[in-house]
Amino acid sequence: MSDMLSVKGLSISFGGLKAVNNFAINIEKGQLYGLIGPNGAGKTTTFRILCGLLPATSGKVEVAGFDLRTARASARRTVGYVAQFFSLYSIFSVGFNLKFYGGAYGLFGNKLKTAMDAVVRRFGLTGLISKKAGGLNDGYKKRLSMAVALMHNPDILFLDEPTSSIDPLARRLFWRSINRLADEGKAIIVTTHFMEEAEYCTRIAIQDRGHMLALGSPKEVKAVAGLPETANMNEAFIKIVKAYGEAGSADD
Repeated sequence: MSDMLSVKGLSISFGGLKAVNNFAINIEKGQLYGLIGPNGAGKTTTFRILCGLLPATSGKVEVAGFDLRTARASARRTVGYVAQFFSLYSIFSVGFNLKFYGGAYGLFGNKLKTAMDAVVRRFGLTGLISKKAGGLNDGYKKRLSMAVALMHNPDILFLDEPTSSIDPLARRLFWRSINRLADEGKAIIVTTHFMEEAEYCTRIAIQDRGHMLALGSPKEVKAVAGLPETANMNEAFIKIVKAYGEAGSADD
């Protein structure tokens, strides 16, 4: 099975509000998938459902072949998750966080040491093992979050606004790491508010008010907006969302 994440007819309602409406995507190994949309678009809710953090009202989600509704624990073992805001144990050391979360994923003894050594080297955390996680700057907090998410070598990586609090140079370096992971075969889904970052993605899904407005490669999404390939993604995003808003107003 090439699809690492398969989503069909995904919907969720809160009272009378439908936050996500009939969402569907398929993500394969090595694909880097961007989920973008304005505030209130439903993308964070979608993201939480796909990570197994929130149950859907209807629809089917398969993660690495596991049905998220009937085999949630097995599905979540194949997933790595990096939250938008730092969510690790700030009062404890970098090493403690790596050991704790490694143990939560079932890593102990030599397996734990091997995994820790690998992510410490990968994300440049050597020399910081004894430092309190809360004392790291934002860039290194993101590195530690990525290291923790990759301790158990997941097939799928969910990144929620991974570069929202770091400077442009750190963002560029961070995206190099993300692209290397995709090249190694990880299926990656990322939310971002930076439209230029969407250009790095294999495919892009644009959401607004729970609806899928466009889905495809950066070139295909620009075509949906009636723009040439050379146009910037921010322009395409604005045109697509604006057209949907005007159509919705007309329906009202």
